[in-house]
Parts: sequence; C-alpha cells; structure tokens
Amino acid sequence: MPELPEVETVRDGLERHVLGRTVVGVEVRRDYSVRRHDGGPVDLAARLTGRRLEAAVRRGKFLWLLLDTGARQGDDGLLAHLGMSGQLLVRGPGPAAAPGPAGWVDHPHLRVRFALDDGSALDFVDQRTFGHLSVPDLVPTADGAPGGRGSPRAVVPAPVAHIARDLLDPALDRPALVDAVRSRRTELKRALLDQTLVSGIGNIYADEALWRARLHGARPTATLRRAEVTRVLDAAAEVMSEALAQGGTSFDALYVNVNGASGYFDRSLAVYGQEGRPCPRCGTPVRRDAFANRSSFSCPRCQPRPRRPRV
Repeated sequence: MPELPEVETVRDGLERHVLGRTVVGVEVRRDYSVRRHDGGPVDLAARLTGRRLEAAVRRGKFLWLLLDTGARQGDDGLLAHLGMSGQLLVRGPGPAAAPGPAGWVDHPHLRVRFALDDGSALDFVDQRTFGHLSVPDLVPTADGAPGGRGSPRAVVPAPVAHIARDLLDPALDRPALVDAVRSRRTELKRALLDQTLVSGIGNIYADEALWRARLHGARPTATLRRAEVTRVLDAAAEVMSEALAQGGTSFDALYVNVNGASGYFDRSLAVYGQEGRPCPRCGTPVRRDAFANRSSFSCPRCQPRPRRPRV
C-alpha cells in the first residue's frame, strides 16, 4: 500500500503539473471509484467542471486538491485515497481538451478522467479498486495550523479531520506525540501504524524505523522511555525522508509517480522483505513474523523480542 513518501511524490507531481488548470470535463468509468462521494458520479462531475485546481495538499497518506470557489461557491476539495493500487497519472496535452483525445492509449485500469483546459488530463487508475475519489466539504483544523503540506490554509476535508499530523509536518507537536505514544496501552508497532496518533507510517517504514532504532515492534508502549520513543520517531522521519528523495518504494508497476516513473528505495531496505538475509548491521538472518494479516521483519539480535511477564 502506498505510504507517506509515495503519496508525497504524487502530491509534488500534481503541484508541478496540474495546478492552475481548470477542469473542463469529468468521465467516471467505474462508479465504485467514487463510492464515497455523496451524490454519485453525476454530482461529482457537476461540482468539479469549471473549477480551477488551486493547491495540492497531503496529510499522512491522504491527498487532496483545493479548488477555487467557481460558480458553485463551495469550500470543498477533490480528495483522493490511493488504497492498495491507486495512481494519479498526468496525460500530456492532446489535440483536444476533452476526455480521450485522439492518439491516447487508455490505461486498462482507468477509472476516472479529469480533462483539463490545456488539453492534458488527470487520470485516476486503480487496478485493485480499493482507492476512491470524492469532493467533500473542508473543515477547520483542530489546532488552527495548516491542514497539510502544500497549502497554508488551516482546513482539511471532513473525512480527514480525524487523521493525525505526520512526522514530516512542521506543525506536528513532537513532545506531545511522544507523550501520547507512551500513554497508549498497546505494542510499539501498532502505535506507529495508528493513523489517529501519527499518520503516514505504514508497514514498510515501521519495520525499517524499528530496525534503525534497535527496538522490537512488540515492545509495550508503556515500558518505553521518552528517549526510546523519540529515537524511533526520528528513525521513521529519517527513513521516510530518504525514501522520498528516491521517489518512494517500488515493488511493482503499481507504485509510480504522476509521470509513471517508479521509486527505487526498495533497494535500500534493511529488513522489510529480507527474510533469511543477513542483517546489514550484525549479519544475523532477518526474521519474519506474522502481524495483523501481514508480516513484520526484524533482526533477532539487534531487536530482541521483549520477554513475556511472568504470571
């Protein structure tokens, strides 16, 4: 599933390629891709046609495009959640500013197309169909700070209001986050994946951050010292920043930026997906454990599993 670096790579691409453009047509090819939008495909198209794309914003794994008020005078935005395989791809200007210009070969999993006024298009492609688009109202942020990276406006789409700030957000209150992690009665990895606590961290980067911090994901959060929580949060921010510099992690053709280019951070992974291979730090074979219908990867020596308390 795309994580913060992958979504930020897409946000950056949208910021560079589609801002300032006006939507001149909307073609919904699969209604399920707009299932979260009240009013369905017809209303979504009506609310977007004629609107200018003003800013590309991200909080955690959520991405949205702020719109001008337009004829509808609505304070809303185009919200995208990429799900397991969603992509937002920019198609270069064609011979006509309409869906499906001559000469374009449509992606086999094209779900929604937004035709733009310069003859280009923004395509929502989704093979596994877990992603979705909607145009929800914007609501004020709880702390009065900007809603996310990409805009100074202190608003977020209503469905994102419960999502916490992420580790790359300058408005994040890091000391308060450390306290919140230590106050939870859960395991450390589960806390890192809790998007209402800190957003943007997924399975891949959680495992990499835990390895860098030399902490096991099963460690009870109540037993962590402030310095340990700070260490793993710093490690998570570090590993995501490094991945972002390389365009995110790419395991197959599903993970691409708006131009269709894949990320390459998978070549730098220390433990995730490395079962049986030597730990880059100590040489011990990497271990894989089942975790919430997924897998966790760790070094048995560098990240000793916490002992179970005696009964």
